[in-house]
Amino acid sequence: MKHLALGLAAMLASYPVIPPAIAADGAAADFFKSKQMQIIVGYGAGGGYDVYARLVAKHLSNHLPGQPSIIVQNMPGAGSLRAANYIYNAAPKDGSFLATFARSMVMMGMLGGNSNVQFDARKFTWLGSPSSAQDEAYMLWVRKDAKAKTLDDARRPGGPEILLGGSSEGSTDTDIAVLIRNAAGVRLKVIGGYPDSNAMYLAVERGEVEGRFVGTSALSSTRPDWLKPDGPMIPLLQFARATRLPEFPNVPTAREVAKDDRARELIEMAEIPYMLSRPYVGPPDIPADRAHILQDAFLDMGKDPAFLADAKKMRVDVSPVGAKEAARMLDMLANAPQEMKDELRKMQSGG
Repeated sequence: MKHLALGLAAMLASYPVIPPAIAADGAAADFFKSKQMQIIVGYGAGGGYDVYARLVAKHLSNHLPGQPSIIVQNMPGAGSLRAANYIYNAAPKDGSFLATFARSMVMMGMLGGNSNVQFDARKFTWLGSPSSAQDEAYMLWVRKDAKAKTLDDARRPGGPEILLGGSSEGSTDTDIAVLIRNAAGVRLKVIGGYPDSNAMYLAVERGEVEGRFVGTSALSSTRPDWLKPDGPMIPLLQFARATRLPEFPNVPTAREVAKDDRARELIEMAEIPYMLSRPYVGPPDIPADRAHILQDAFLDMGKDPAFLADAKKMRVDVSPVGAKEAARMLDMLANAPQEMKDELRKMQSGG
């Protein structure tokens, strides 16, 4: 399991790309014509997942037969677990409903032990992700007036504890904070219960909490001032990175500050789902011909000049990962040694 995540990018690059889109004809193609589709977003409006969803909804239609209308439906709750459970169990399984939810939902489903999880991540109809996060990081940010202004401050025994905003157990912001606290000895306390990303931004800006974990791509489109050297926030740590982002050469990665080799391996394992930075799925058991049309359309959209131009205007990363790559990533997690999965689950739960 050593350097599990390090080898993932190289592995994905070595696999052949999915073949060009199949001919969209017959009953499967007719299904999409004049159909209204929905993308369920596991968070409220205005956050990073919502921004991507509205971009995808605008452009995916152009690559589907008959250019069906696609609307975005926000379904916040339990760190997007509500949306993941809904798309798996309750949404129509005909290809008209898709969903995007926290990347941490993949790991939550794979680790087991949570009775609130009502899905098998490997049985979703996977489309992939518009971003593999190859040029971004999931980072710990604190206000400039926080008591701990450096990572050393926050790791010092008896030093100040950083208060972070979070949503719920199992959400990315909460699970990663707990993991970093246990694997790297960073003194973090999560104040949970915030319904969505906008609420957490406001909590930070009002001084209710001192910071939060959030990706650089999300900040580019929602809080670009946080990324500026003279902005209101200080970056302390980079997660889901094998190396430091060039824009933040003085900010260490989580792997660099792990307590020991075992903790580093667990961090690398936890980082694997970040290759699916913005997961997109359909329910299980969508008819195979419709599923292929959706998967091919999703990949074609990622190469569309109009889509790329809009993504650039919105300042969001586009580095697509398709259904086959998603399946390989899920296989890696499923085949990880059970003792490592048990240890990671225990560590993320604070045990």
